[in-house]
Amino acid sequence: MSSLRGMQQPELSKKLFKLIKTENHCIGAYESAGRERASIATQLSEWGESTNDDAISDISDKLGVLMAEIAEQEDLYAQNLEDYRGVLKQIRNTESSVQPSRDHKAKVSDEIQKLKYKEPSSTKIVQLEQELVRAEAQSLVAEAQLTNITRQKFKEAYDIHFAALIERGEKQALLAKHARRVLNLLDDTPIVPGDQHPTYEGTETGRHSLNDAEDELRAWNSTAEPITSNAGTMASGAIPAHPGQVADPTFVKEAAQQKEIEEEAARRVHGDEEQSIATESTTTENPPYPVGQGVTLQDAGEAH
Repeated sequence: MSSLRGMQQPELSKKLFKLIKTENHCIGAYESAGRERASIATQLSEWGESTNDDAISDISDKLGVLMAEIAEQEDLYAQNLEDYRGVLKQIRNTESSVQPSRDHKAKVSDEIQKLKYKEPSSTKIVQLEQELVRAEAQSLVAEAQLTNITRQKFKEAYDIHFAALIERGEKQALLAKHARRVLNLLDDTPIVPGDQHPTYEGTETGRHSLNDAEDELRAWNSTAEPITSNAGTMASGAIPAHPGQVADPTFVKEAAQQKEIEEEAARRVHGDEEQSIATESTTTENPPYPVGQGVTLQDAGEAH
């Protein structure tokens, strides 16, 4: 089913869709590892109690507590990865929404090329050029939104990802250090048959280690360098708002182009001879499906 959903994704969002899906499997592996680690911690404690060795029983129990907390950090890391994955989905959804705009613009442009090649004097060319202007204006807005959202959400997603990785590493390292302190309480001096190890007296010291670990976890602060962002200046629609802005340049360009296209249409209607000769000459000299000679957004932008 995942493969089928991937095939149905727009071309623009297929790669990110695959990444997000793979990350989901990875998150599941971390969650599974956390559960297994917690189970191992319980089993360690149970085994230590069954040895009838006071030192082994106490130390294994305390190590089990610390290992269970390490497993808890694994689960917390998986939850943070899920948050990061959710942010990536916002980029994927934006990519999916932009694809139709690209396809429509390409389709209209292709229709104009074909019509100019087959029927260069067709009045439908003017209508298609007007539609292309609108499609290009819409595409400009959509592409700007895609760029802005991609950059903002990419930065936000991997901020979460690497901050979670640092948190997991630092907290697990903290717990591991205290686990080594507890482990050091075990006297492994060999004895000869008939002798006994000295009475184990590390119970209170081990308890202090657990308390210290708990206090340090509670007081933990990330050492990760903050990630800065300027995305807060963007208005709704992921387009930046400029103080004193009178009109959206996109629509100024569209209006300028519309005016030029209307003037072109008027010349055709009144049978401008020179314009007809120029059109005919262009059609003859250019190869099949030539680049359109109509007004472009770039032309209007320069005029503006």
